[in-house]
Amino acid sequence: MGAPVKSAHAGWISFRTRIGLFVARPTMLRSALLNVMIKAARKASRTLKRDFGEIEHLQSSLKGPANFVTAADQRAEEILREELAHARPGYGFLGEEGGAREGSDKTHRWIVDPLDGTLNFLHGIPHFAISIGLEREGTIVAGLVYNPITDELFTAERGKGAFLNDQRLRVAARKRLADAVVACALPHPSRGDVELTRSEHLTVQDKVAGLRRLGAAALDLAWVAAGRLDAYWERGLSPWDMAAGIALVREAGGFVTDLNGRDDMIKTGGILAANEDIHGHMLRALREAPRAPSTARRSSA
Repeated sequence: MGAPVKSAHAGWISFRTRIGLFVARPTMLRSALLNVMIKAARKASRTLKRDFGEIEHLQSSLKGPANFVTAADQRAEEILREELAHARPGYGFLGEEGGAREGSDKTHRWIVDPLDGTLNFLHGIPHFAISIGLEREGTIVAGLVYNPITDELFTAERGKGAFLNDQRLRVAARKRLADAVVACALPHPSRGDVELTRSEHLTVQDKVAGLRRLGAAALDLAWVAAGRLDAYWERGLSPWDMAAGIALVREAGGFVTDLNGRDDMIKTGGILAANEDIHGHMLRALREAPRAPSTARRSSA
């Protein structure tokens, strides 16, 4: 019997011998765009991993209650901006730390959070991520969420599906709220509509299997895409908190809207992500929550 010969055809790797095909398995063929995003994220992650390993020595500056800007955060964003600009020099850039930078190509914009889950990071909790979204003519068309500690790389491109490393993702198939595990937010009293959030928590908690507050919006959305969470909602988010996750959930077969059921997440700062059935149940449950006059403000976390 001759040695196996490996060949790649239409996303499959095959091993052939003289007696024919004996092994075949699917593999992911990434686009040039995703490769650009992945290269940037992996390069930026090196500084995050180094600083996370020496967290007690990390220098940070206080930006606001429960919201810190770290040296690692700033370094990571600069690396991401430089790498993405090198590969796509005309694209605009919107980052949490550096704000907006116009590009010569007005149809494309990177939306980046170099460190989503900053408070987790500073407390040595290994649940944080780099988030990169690409907006084309106002629509999110690609997303990447990368946790450098677990090496979980979530990617999606419009019309091409969502993946965790090389594994195709689908949202969970549960249909009843009573079976659902749902992620939510606990806004700091100095920002966010705390009373409304508490009201929503009480209303939803009576209807679901469990509520979770994990502290990183991009990963919450990635986990909905992966079927680990059945739904996620939050108010007062910024574009970089959710851009990549929107692409992930939609490409995994899920529904993403603002909290009024419309496609205005980036504008309103509110988001609800789930499969079709749970999304409808959650919208109704959130509308049932007693409301007081809103004092919500946008998050910069």
